This record gives sequence, C-alpha cells and structure tokens, in this order.
Amino acid sequence: MSTRRELANAIRALSMDAVQAANSGHPGAPMGMADIAEVLWNDYLKHNPQDPSWHDRDRFILSNGHGSMLIYSLLHLTGYDLPMQELKDFRQMGSKTAGHPEYGITPGVETTTGPLGQGITNAVGFALAEKILSERFNKPNFPVVDHNTYVFMGDGCLMEGISHEACSLAGTLGLGKSVAFWDDNGISIDGEVDGWFTDNTPQRFEAYGWHVVKGVDGHDPDAIKAAIEETKKVTDKPSLICCKTVIGFGAPTKQGTSGVHGAALGDEEIALARTELNWPHAPFEIPAEINSAWDAKEKGKKSQSAWEQMFASYSKEHPELANDYSRQMSGNLPGNWDKTAQNLLNEINAEKAGHATRKASERALNAIGPVLPELLGGSADLTGSNNTWWKGSKAITPTDASGNYIFYGVREFAMSAIMNGAALHGGFIPYGATFLTFSDYARNAVRMAALMEVGSIFVYTHDSIGLGEDGPTHQPVEHTASLRLMPNLDVWRPCDGVESFVAWQSAVEKRKTPSALIFTRQNLPHQERDTQQLADVAKGAYVLFEPSTSPDAIIIATGSEVHLAMDAAKALTAEGKAVRVVSMPSTDVFEQQDADYQESVLPKAITKRVVVEAGVTSAWYKYTGLEGRVIGLDRYGESAPASELFKHFGFTVENVVATVKDIL
Repeated sequence: MSTRRELANAIRALSMDAVQAANSGHPGAPMGMADIAEVLWNDYLKHNPQDPSWHDRDRFILSNGHGSMLIYSLLHLTGYDLPMQELKDFRQMGSKTAGHPEYGITPGVETTTGPLGQGITNAVGFALAEKILSERFNKPNFPVVDHNTYVFMGDGCLMEGISHEACSLAGTLGLGKSVAFWDDNGISIDGEVDGWFTDNTPQRFEAYGWHVVKGVDGHDPDAIKAAIEETKKVTDKPSLICCKTVIGFGAPTKQGTSGVHGAALGDEEIALARTELNWPHAPFEIPAEINSAWDAKEKGKKSQSAWEQMFASYSKEHPELANDYSRQMSGNLPGNWDKTAQNLLNEINAEKAGHATRKASERALNAIGPVLPELLGGSADLTGSNNTWWKGSKAITPTDASGNYIFYGVREFAMSAIMNGAALHGGFIPYGATFLTFSDYARNAVRMAALMEVGSIFVYTHDSIGLGEDGPTHQPVEHTASLRLMPNLDVWRPCDGVESFVAWQSAVEKRKTPSALIFTRQNLPHQERDTQQLADVAKGAYVLFEPSTSPDAIIIATGSEVHLAMDAAKALTAEGKAVRVVSMPSTDVFEQQDADYQESVLPKAITKRVVVEAGVTSAWYKYTGLEGRVIGLDRYGESAPASELFKHFGFTVENVVATVKDIL
C-alpha cells in the first residue's frame, strides 16, 4: 500500500518532469504544496472526475496559478480527461496544459488563474454563490446545494491589493464553507519575502473575521488533516490554514530558494531529487499501485449518484424549486424570455420618456428583474448613483443570504472578480456597478471575464464630462475607448431608454461574452424609431435619421451625443444638406454583423463622415477615414456644470453643423 508521501511524490515527480520537458514553468509551488494537496484531494474533496460539471461538487481553485503543474498532476492522477501526453505537452501549442490553468480548456479547472489575488477573489464569488443558492433551494432533508470552496494561495496572492478587498468582504459575509490554504514558504521571484512582505497574515485574517489555523506543518499529513478537521467545526466564518512549507521540497540544492520558483530544475537536480524523494521511476512514469490509490472515479461516481437520487426525490416534493434550480444552473433563460423582452421593449419605446441613461438602466432592471431570479446585483458603494437597486432588490447580509444584491463597499476590483466567480459557479447572472472612471481599478478582472468567456455584466455610470463638477479625476475620457479594445467584451453606450433596455437584453442573453454597459448622469431625450429601427438597435448600430434624398454625409454618434447629431441633421436638412445619422451604441456588436448589414448602415461610397462622442478620438478614424472628422476630447476635462463643459469642448449642435459643412 502506497504511503501518503509516495502519493505526494507523484505530484512532485510529474511537476518537475513536465517543467523540465517544457524547459519552462514553476516547479517550486507544486513540489512544496504536494503534501497539502494529497490530503485535501484524497480525504476531503467531493468531486467526480467523470463529470467535472456536477453541480454539487466542491470547488478547488489554485490561486497561485503559476504552479499549474500542481492542478494538472492532480487532475491526471484522480482520473480526469487529462492523459499523460497532455502533461508531456505542458505549455505547448494546442495542449490542455497551458502555462497557467485556463477555464474551458482543461476539464476540472474551475477558473483561469495566474494574475495573483484573483483566484482567491473568484473563490469568494464561488462561496457566496453556494451560500445564496443553498438559502434559496435547500429544504429539510434536501441539501441540494451543499459544497465547499477550497483555495490554494501563496505570498504573492496575499500581497496583491485585491486579496485584501475580497477577504475582508468574505469575513464580513461569514462565508463559512470556504477554506484557504496559505503556502507560507517565504519565497517569491525576487527572493526571501521578508524584505518586502512582513505582514502578520494570521492577525490580518483574524481582523477580517476569519477563523485562522496557525503554524501548520505543510509537509505533515496528520497536521494538515487536523487543521482541515478544525475548519469543519467553524461554519460561520471562512477559514485560513497557514501552512509552513519548503518551496521545491525534495530538490536538495535548490529547495527553499527563489531558484526553484520559476525555472526548470535541470537534469542534474532532478536526478538528485529522485534520490532524495526515493522516486526511482522514469520521467512521467507512475507505478500502478500509486495510480490506483489516486483514482477517484469510482468514489466520485458514488457521490454524484447519491446526490442525483436525492435530487430526484426533491423534484417530486418540490417540483417548481427543482425546475428553477435546474434552469438557473444550466444557464438557460426562462422559456418566455424572448416574448417577455420584446413586450418590455415595446412598452419602453411607447413611453417616450427622457431620462439619464443610468435611470433608464434602472427602468430596464425593474422590467427584467421579476422574470430573472438569477440576477445578482451590486455596486461598489455607489448604489444610489449607479441606480442598480431595483424594486425587487434585497441585500445579502451576514445573517440572511436570501437576497439578490451585494453591497460590495469601495472594492471595484474585488467586486468584478467576485462577480466572475459567481458566474463560473453557475446559477447567476451577476451585475455590478461603479463610475466609469473607476473601471481602471477593475480592469484586469474585466479582462479575465472576457478571456474566460464569462457573461458578467459590468455597469459603469457617469460616463463622460457630463459628470460635471467633480472634475477631471472623475470624468472618463479614455475609458470607453480602452474598453472597446478588449477582445470578447461588448461595450454599450446607449442614447436613451430604448437603447439602454436593448443593452441590458443583449448582456443578459450573451452568457459567453461579458458586457460593459455605460450610462450617463445627465438627462437625454427619447429618440423616435419605426419598427425596423427598433429591431436594428440590437445590431449595435443603425440608421436613426435618413434624409429624403441620398445622403451626402453621415454623422455617427453614441450615447449623450446622439441628440446633438439628430438636431444637427435636422438643421442641415433645413439648409438643403442631405445627412444620415447613425446611432452606434455598440461598436463591438456592430462589428459582429455581416458585411451586407454593415454596408447598409455605413456605405463605403459615402466618405464624408463625422463622429461625435465625448471621449478620445483615435479609434473613431476607423469609421471616418482620412476624409472624415471626429468631434471628441483628447485631453482631460474641467470642473464645471455639465452644460458648460459640453459647450466649452465643442459638443454643440452649432459645432456639429459647422463640421459637417466643412467636409462637404
């Protein structure tokens, strides 16, 4: 019978062999955390390698994602669809074993990690999702939602500011089914961390409201098991297990140094490590006895089967709840969604109301919220300004998880990564809001949503100099353009209530594409549309005004500048100029349309074009060409009332008219 150390050494051997084969990677963390992983995965983790998507599995997140060979070794050994050849192809083109774990590429990887601190923050989202769903769906004798979230993290994760944001909130919310293992090895890329990281981490987490297990020998299976058992007794707080380890454990001349952190050990050191670990086997060779001891397929199948039998009984006693749970976890929208959304759009169009688009966004939420219980909202301490609280909102609190709204506090980055975690968990469409200028704080989590193809909805209000008196620190001029540069992110900047609703509808329906919904502080008028124009809003750009004769020029506008374009076009028409107005609420969605539609909106033959948007100009020359003009803002704003700012920077009907005349 294999010993625990032999089982852990299988992880160490596979990790050092794969990194050596690639001549690239991070062997230190996998070798240092192998003993912790062995105890957790063999004695505690509830999962089924034959069905990585089983709803009630425990979630395991490797926040220190550079140590990816740790999770790849675990997935291979326990029986996931990750054959040995994939480990041999570590970090190679087309393999399932990328340099950092990638969600959707490797079966069993719950979230893409690597940007440090985001894994632990995603985990807060996973644990929060579990807590809310268990409150909604569990009934006596039917714990259909009953799983844990386990996280491995290193010193780097704890140095990143996002971990402070997220772990503080996790403690406040009492996420008691979350356990984090801190790999306290005292080493990062630059060497011994006591030169730049001397926090008292246990006290810090105790101050957050966590249960902390201190001073655990990360190479002693009995100590690790005792620590996990201790966390099981604490159900009202998340737990941190502080594991003292030796980075690169088993590599006799490099262990405990930064030299083992991020580089292959080399043939000589690997030979010494095989002797040190008493591992005489060839590279990538795992003895049958050790393979058998690791195999979790049968155990996982039994666990899932027991859950499925319980859920079948639950479905008989609580059929409506069971149907709702299955639909929400599958990510499917309600069966009547299309009809409901169209009716709501028609209703909003008929209202002809002029609002700030942040208010129009609230109107949209009040319309769709009652039919989408999976909406999980929130704001980074700007709820009243972002207008993200709708009539059916109820706050999640430490003692009541039955709600649907999270007060994130001033934690834009953590909010965004927590949203990603909740979306990845399943059962929710998360949305969270802040001012557009503070999207910079959250940017890497937005990027991760786009990279992972996770449909989080990022709501950004106060979208331009229209914010007014708060001045240039709060006036985003470059942010919309920079968000549009991000692949697989739909950016919407609507001009009125109709476009705001369509933006929300699109964001809800696109479960593999995150959306950034950008709204104004200031009031905007309703725009009239016929039936075809109403349908074309969803295509990202459409003809909002067409002259009676063939157009000589096109004005393209977004958001708060559309009404300027419309008024300018009408003024030009009165002077005998034929000008088309194109409202382009989403350049991203427009570019997803076929070439014929794009040509119908922006014919190549009409080269006289003017774009109007209160932001930086450079990206718009794609649409205007060299003969066109962009009325924008390539500098920071000023502190003054919005009406004065728009006039000062040339966002007036008169300037648009003059600019069009100048190019004709």
